[in-house]
This record gives sequence, structure tokens and C-alpha cells, in this order.
Amino acid sequence: MAQALAPGGTRRTHPPDVFSERTHAVARWAIPAVLGLVYGFWAAANQRHGGPVTGWNLLFGWVTAIVFMLAMVGVLYLAPRLRRELHATLWAAFTGIAVGFLYAQTGDSVFTALFIGLGCAALVGVSLFYWCYTHEDAEGHRL
Repeated sequence: MAQALAPGGTRRTHPPDVFSERTHAVARWAIPAVLGLVYGFWAAANQRHGGPVTGWNLLFGWVTAIVFMLAMVGVLYLAPRLRRELHATLWAAFTGIAVGFLYAQTGDSVFTALFIGLGCAALVGVSLFYWCYTHEDAEGHRL
């Protein structure tokens, strides 16, 4: 099997980084902010059930967006510092809670929201554990 070699004959373990350090710094805050705004709008739309937009609905959307953004920034900061099992569990919990909360805003049964959130958390947890497991060496260091 052919392997890509970097200049000097050494094996390259990561793809080349095409973005500048400034782009990465902006993306660290822009991605959670944009996803938070989308999540807040989605939660507010679910809560009002297609009715008119009110001041309380706008406030609910903004507060939801800010809480989601802060939680996501916290997970993005904390998850890479954890072992693969806890890393996957943290992302699974975040995803399950976020999806369950969105579904709970539709007014359907709390148990349905719980099971949908648990299902999404299980899928994310298993997928992320597999990804982390295949991208680390035996000591748990990322490749």
C-alpha cells in the first residue's frame, strides 16, 4: 500500500492544514455562535407551534441560543482533554440533552422526548467512541 511521504522521507500523519491560525481562532467562536442561533430559533419555533412570534418567544429563543452556545464551547474545550470513553460520553450526553430538549418543545410526551434523546445519545456515543478508538494509539495519544 502506498503511503504519502512528506518532504524528507518522513510519513505524514495528518493532512496538511490549509487554513491560517486566524481562521481557526475565528471558527472556534463562530461555529458555536451560529449553531447556537440556529438551535435557539429552532427551539422557539417548536415552542410556538406555528403561532405568532411574541416577546416571550423571542426571549426564550435568545436564552436557549446563549445556553446552547456556552454549553457547546464548554464541551469543545473539555472533551479533547478527556480519555476516549469520557470524551464520547460527554458528546453523547450533550447531543442527547440537546435533541431531547428540542423534541420536548413540540408539546409531545416527555417520555417520547426522553427516548429520542437517549437514542441519539447512544448513536453519537458509540460512533464517537469508535472514531476515537481507531484514531488513538495503545496509550490513548491521538495519531
